[in-house]
Amino acid sequence: MNDIKEILNNYFNAWNAGFISKNGDGIRNYMSESFVGYWAHSNIDKPETYYYDYDLDGVLKQEGNAEKSFEAFSITERKTGKEFLVSGKETSLINGKPHAAQCMFVWRKENSEWKLLREYIELER
Repeated sequence: MNDIKEILNNYFNAWNAGFISKNGDGIRNYMSESFVGYWAHSNIDKPETYYYDYDLDGVLKQEGNAEKSFEAFSITERKTGKEFLVSGKETSLINGKPHAAQCMFVWRKENSEWKLLREYIELER
């Protein structure tokens, strides 16, 4: 379980480095090629879906000055330690304004590396 906590920390550090460099390669290194993400908030009826090859650089550029943090509420081991389901709260500080979201991540061991398989992000607005 400590491995997955370290991976989560490193993953969010990669996001914060990406916000500075505006380059998403460090983030994408944590993603499975089978990655699927879902992004939603209360003003839309259906989550937006995105995949491994989505435009991370574009996302980083549109956020301006930003930083992410994550607080895990639950980490559940699955498939005898080959997968983890993580839920928690992500806070993005974008140009000085906090934006909170409830998140669920599925991490899977692929070729001895932890990769993000799925994420669901629901903004709290």
